[in-house]
Amino acid sequence: MNNERSTQMAKNKQKILSIVLAGGEGTRLMPLTRDRAKPAVPFGGVFRLIDFPLSNLVNSDYRHIIVLTQYKSHSLDRHISQMWRFSSLLGNYVSPVPAQQRLGKHWYLGSADAIYQTINIIEDVQPDIVVIVGADHVYRMDFGQMVEQHIESGAEFTVAGIRQPLEESNQFGVINVDPNHPNMIREFQEKPATTEGLPGDPNSFLASMGNYVANTDALFDALAKDEKAADTKHDMGGDIAPYFASRGEAGVYDFNSNVIPGSTPTDHAYWRDVGTIKQFYDAHMDLIAYVPEFNLYNQAWPIYTNSGTLPPAKFVHAGRDRLGHATDSIVSPGVIVSGGEVHHSVLSPNVRIHSWAQVVDSVLFDGVIVNRRARVYKAILDKNVVLTENSTVGIDTEKDLARGFTVTPEGITVVPKGTIVDD
Repeated sequence: MNNERSTQMAKNKQKILSIVLAGGEGTRLMPLTRDRAKPAVPFGGVFRLIDFPLSNLVNSDYRHIIVLTQYKSHSLDRHISQMWRFSSLLGNYVSPVPAQQRLGKHWYLGSADAIYQTINIIEDVQPDIVVIVGADHVYRMDFGQMVEQHIESGAEFTVAGIRQPLEESNQFGVINVDPNHPNMIREFQEKPATTEGLPGDPNSFLASMGNYVANTDALFDALAKDEKAADTKHDMGGDIAPYFASRGEAGVYDFNSNVIPGSTPTDHAYWRDVGTIKQFYDAHMDLIAYVPEFNLYNQAWPIYTNSGTLPPAKFVHAGRDRLGHATDSIVSPGVIVSGGEVHHSVLSPNVRIHSWAQVVDSVLFDGVIVNRRARVYKAILDKNVVLTENSTVGIDTEKDLARGFTVTPEGITVVPKGTIVDD
């Protein structure tokens, strides 16, 4: 008990600064990232992707946060300034920091370079520990538990690891643990063709989640060496994590051990990379499963956002041939389903579904209008898309491609922001 108390006291005395890496261009999510940064992409009806890491940090009681932005950051900056405002009484803040070209006439060369270019801000805060997280994953995580293990292990740098199937090792940074010290990394490899399974779970390996905890002085030293190195991509996962691992100073935190209040066996240790259209779409389908893979309704660990002053959703018309209804779906505030049919879909605020229209297996962003007898199947419609009467999306692939829409190999059709679909 005394050891637990002393560890907790040590944790409480540590000064923590959190850095959210939100400068990703998100080219694989085009056209959803045509006019916005990837972390600003809407998700789950009322949220944006940036809300998930920020909510996790706030729920972990880490409320000194800087957000490093770069590409097409206007809507992201606006969302942060409008939504993520704290009382100044206790000195809490979420502060967006644009790319500043402090080290020369170039933008961020990678995630490590992004942090190195903001060392002046970190030095002003003088934290003992820096928590570094990505801005475009969907998950719940108590970072306090990771920081606590980091302190106990004596590591200079700790990587959060998520268990993934062995055959997917070529898609992730792979963490090989030290068999004699399971909380320490023996080797860190970026997207190897093959790897070995975990000792107690031979069909899985630990993949990097892109979340890190570092002792500030050691991080500064590593970033300075990386900045001068010739053979580097200036990447946290590709360069900094392997550097610490090679010195025997890198710890690993198994995300499977993270305990979240209100979590269920189904959504425990849920984490999704939503870097591609398919991953983005599949993550939405996880939300609307009968037993959701990711439970948005866990108020013990809420995901914060600003839904504004919108009225409740409304469903009208109950005639035999015109029934306004939605099944197995998420319907956001401000939506009106007027005599149309919605099934297995996610509707963002202010969507309008008119009489005899059908929306199935789809994700509709803010302000989409589906007019009478229009049909939408297995599609993502960006903000303010309008389907005129009798129009279709996701029915005829050749027609959708001819109109300039994106159609993935899995048959997911994406319609860019503000498009008027008129057949």
